[in-house]
Parts: sequence; structure tokens; C-alpha cells
Amino acid sequence: MMFVPHVIDGVEQESSDGASFPSVDPATRAPHASVALGSAADADRAVDAARRASDEGPWPRMGFAERGAVLHRLADLVVAHTDELALADTTDMGKPIDDARGKDVPRTAQNLRFFADHARLAHGDVLPMDTGHHAYSRFPPAGVVAAIAPWNFPLMLASWKVAPALAWGNTVVLKPAEDSPTSATVVARLALEAGMPPGVLNVLHGYGPDSAGAALTDDPRVDRITFTGESATGRVISAAAARNLVPVSLELGGKGANLVFDDADLAGAVDWSIKAVFTNAGQVCLAGSRLYVQRGVCEEFVERFVAAAGALVVGDPKVTGTQIGPLASEAHHAKVRGYLDGVERSGGKIRAGGEGEGWTVTPTVVLDAPPDAPVQREEVFGPVVTVTPFDTEAEAVRAADDTRYGLNAMVFTENLSRAHRVAGALRAGTVWVNCFFVRDLRAPFGGMGDSGVGREGGDFSREFFTEPQAVVMAIRPDDGSDVR
Repeated sequence: MMFVPHVIDGVEQESSDGASFPSVDPATRAPHASVALGSAADADRAVDAARRASDEGPWPRMGFAERGAVLHRLADLVVAHTDELALADTTDMGKPIDDARGKDVPRTAQNLRFFADHARLAHGDVLPMDTGHHAYSRFPPAGVVAAIAPWNFPLMLASWKVAPALAWGNTVVLKPAEDSPTSATVVARLALEAGMPPGVLNVLHGYGPDSAGAALTDDPRVDRITFTGESATGRVISAAAARNLVPVSLELGGKGANLVFDDADLAGAVDWSIKAVFTNAGQVCLAGSRLYVQRGVCEEFVERFVAAAGALVVGDPKVTGTQIGPLASEAHHAKVRGYLDGVERSGGKIRAGGEGEGWTVTPTVVLDAPPDAPVQREEVFGPVVTVTPFDTEAEAVRAADDTRYGLNAMVFTENLSRAHRVAGALRAGTVWVNCFFVRDLRAPFGGMGDSGVGREGGDFSREFFTEPQAVVMAIRPDDGSDVR
């Protein structure tokens, strides 16, 4: 059985006490790897290595071009190791291999390249003053970053955190989710091969509460904490960070609303809506899991949508062509099944799907779920969508905003004024109009309410991963001397 080690200070190593835990392949429901189980002592070693590399090492003192060259080499290596990285995520958490290979790995390389170039090309403020002074801004690195990545997009979302942190000169301790550890260790190996100094990117495996994760977020030597995951865990991390006054960036849960108006291009709306809720077996924080369809087209939309959902290929995630694989773990499968088992009790009905072997759930369409039903209000995080008709634009906006989450929403309409009007009325960090998951990495990304704290992307990542500094200089008056 393969062993997945920590990478601390440039060295692959076991836990200090020799402890380990199994990583289970969701497709076979059997362990496929043994993973180093980090303790508080291992977290201490990882933070110590990152602190030393930040305070004494060359990485924060390199120029942007030199750091960027290392990140570009790392991106090249990520692409060269596409099959290894894709298989790691597929085996760890059941992601279809086509998605891992064709989407997640290329996006990981893109994240590394974008932030390397963004840091090099970004500019600060120059502020001439009327008082005989001159001010300008600087953006030195914050220091040590604790990056805690989720299990649903293990490689890609880790890079979304690590790339900007490194590009701006920070050192990092990355703790991947315990359900998806392998790709993080592979990337740490590749970073060293790319020329990244030891201690700059450390990988610490383990659990969260009372384990490596808690020790990492409690450590006063950590300068920034970035986390993607469940809202409840985000509250715990935020409380830990507050004790040390450490800034946090939290990208948490979602319950995205998808509004389809009667003037929408129905073929396009169905296609995008299928992607929005069934990609990665619905294990996406951005999933459009609440569909609101204007009554005049609702029946036709549902028929088309159900047919498209039923045509998705469910099967072994390691086989090319599979579109829906198993859910990531036994516990998560039980959670999703619990929501489905409660649909009829709450007054809804399953129009299609809701079956599956092993840890698989087939694409599921729920009709007539009342607004207070758990499947309608809580983040199921599986291939499950509720469909609700509406009559007026105001009604649709009220229903969409009736949630404690606020990560994203979608609007399908061919009316330009309505598109702008509704997008502006929705309480969501990102609104997609006639599309889904199209990203510009310069744009702010994050959520409102229980969906998170802060924004990342472009200059927003710079603000978080640096300590913006103002420099104010006095300009000497002219004393009449000839300055040459």
C-alpha cells in the first residue's frame, strides 16, 4: 500500500509518533494508501520550518520575477505530471478522471501562472501631497500562511490558496483534507524540483479538531489563515484566529439559487443548469442546487432537465467517459442519503434519480419541496436539486435571497435590463448570467452570510496575503544649491 508522507522543511517524513491513517478509494470502498497522521508536534515542526524560511530564508527576499520563474516551473511540472495528479484526486475522493485531468490540473497550472504574473505586474499607489511630502504604498509578505484545503477539489483549491501566498513572498503550511491527501504531497515534491527552497511549502496531513488542524490554527506564529470548507468549521477556525488576532479568509458553504425566466434560451439554461448542480456529483460549494423556473416554461424545462440528468454517465470514476462518480466518503454518502430519505416527509417528491450502488447517488430532481424543507434550506453537497416555479421577478429574487448563505447565484434571461436588475438585487458574492463557473482570476471571489468572510482573487488576494505599508517622505525645500 502506498504511503503518503508529510513534507516538512523539504523532507518527506512520517509523523513524529509514527501514527498513520488510511485513505479510502470511494469507488472500491477500500483503503488504497496509508497517510501520515499529524499531531500537535508535527504542526509545530511545520510552522517552525515555515517561520524560519520566512524570517531567514531567501524566498521573501527574492524579486517578483525570480519567485515567478519558480512558480512557472512548478506549473510546467504540474502539467507534466497531469496523469499522476489526476489519478491521485480521483482515487482519494471519486472525482471523474476526465474532470480531474481536463479541468482541475490545467486550472491548477493556471492559478500558479496567473498569481506569479499578477504579483510581478501589480502596482501600488503613488500619492503626491500638498504639504511638501510624498507617499507611496508597498506590499511586503504577511509571513507564514496556514492554508486548509477541502476534499472536493483537492488539487485546484489548494493551488488557489498556495499560489498567491507564495507569489507575494509568504511561506506556507498546507493542510489538505484528510479524505484527499495525496495530490498535496505530490505538489510539494514538484515544488522542490522546481527550485523552491525548503520550508517554503510544507504539507501537513491529519484531522482538524484536537489534531493537526487545530494546532495549526492555534499557533501564534501563523500570520494568515485561509480555509475552504463547511461553515461550522469556519466558525471554529475564526474563533481560533481571533485569539491571536490573525486575519482569516473563509470560503464556506453555499446554497446557490438558479433563476430561469420564461424568455431564457431553454436549451442553454438546461445545459448550464445540469453542469451547475451535477458536476463533481454535486460536491461543489457553488452548486446551483435551488432551481427557480418561471411558471410559463417550468413544465417544459423540467422535462428537458430530467432527460438531460438521466443521460449523464454514472460509473467508475477512473474510466474515461464517466460523468458522475461516487460520493467522497461513507459518512458523506450517509449525509446525502439522509436528505433524500426526508424528502417525502417534508412534503416534496423525487421526480428522478435518488438511487445508486455503493456510495453513488444518481442525479436527483426534487419537486414540490416547501421553502422550509431541509433539502431546500441546507447544503446537501450532493447530486440533488430542488425545482420550484415562480411567477414574478420580485418573487424569484425573494426566494433566491431567502437563505443564510450568499456565495453565488445564476440568472437565465435574454432581457438585458432584467439581467442587470436581478443580478444587482441578489445577495451573492458571484452572479453568473447565462453561464456557470466562468472565472476571471482578477475578480473578487467569496461569499456573504454563512458563505464566508473576505474575498480572494487578483488584488483581493494581494491585500490578504500582504501587509500593505504606507511610506511617507519629506521633500526638502529648494535651498538654492545647484543639484546635478
